[in-house]
Amino acid sequence: MEKPKEERDKKERKKRERENLCTRSRCGKFSVLMSLYRGEKAVYFNRCMESLFAQTLLPAEIIIVLDGEITKELWRVLDHFRKQYPELIKIVPLSQNRGLGVALAKGIVHCSNELVARMDTDDIARPKRFEKQIAEFKKDGGLDILGGYIREFSEDGKRTISIRRVPLTQPEIARYQRQRSAFNHVTVMYKKSAVLRAGNYQDVPLMEDSFLWVRMLKTGAKCKNMGECLVDVRAGDAMIKRRGGYSYFKKYRAGRKKILETGYISRWDYNKTVFVQAIVAMIPKWLRKLVYIKLLR
Repeated sequence: MEKPKEERDKKERKKRERENLCTRSRCGKFSVLMSLYRGEKAVYFNRCMESLFAQTLLPAEIIIVLDGEITKELWRVLDHFRKQYPELIKIVPLSQNRGLGVALAKGIVHCSNELVARMDTDDIARPKRFEKQIAEFKKDGGLDILGGYIREFSEDGKRTISIRRVPLTQPEIARYQRQRSAFNHVTVMYKKSAVLRAGNYQDVPLMEDSFLWVRMLKTGAKCKNMGECLVDVRAGDAMIKRRGGYSYFKKYRAGRKKILETGYISRWDYNKTVFVQAIVAMIPKWLRKLVYIKLLR
């Protein structure tokens, strides 16, 4: 007879924890937007979700776009967190894999809040990330995009590989964006209205974020970066391998051409960056790794 009572008590405790979650952690009026596809590792996704619920300021909702069918292992992780926090997690399923740009474009429409924080499903948010970003938006109501640095670490999680620093002020960001992305995509928090005003995310492989930043800058978005790491990002040999080869270079070139067509960059900017990327994509992996660590960071 004791077992049912113990189970009821356990369920009641979990219910109270869920009800008190936002009160204890100060739930903020913002959404988190993520895209999940079958190629992700369940253990990385689990760690990512843990980092979100360990925040000193929790989101009001987490929008997870399923970019096509996902694995049973990923479903197990997703169901685990949905059972714990059913009121916070919202699923947006896509019938087939469409790519990051399409997935995020669909997802942002489902975000209920004006402020939206981006997150990738295999990265780890620093505990005070959201609290610090919300404080900046409160200080400057005109701010549209806010990002920060990332720490890139080895796939085993034991070594820091590099820190990707980005420009901090609006003039620096505007100049830097002509050559490379001035924001670390996984760190940004932005206003949903500013994203939609610029035309939302579009299907531009490898350049979904850069193409959006350019159009947001052209429509007058006010932006800045914080001079500190907000997210820890996996960046081992697998990442270096993905950024090589002719297929990668073709996608990069096509994306830069789309940016050129906006008029934001000059033909010189386009030719210079495409030439450099052609070299980086075609050199041996060990040398590309040195370039990323020593030169591009």
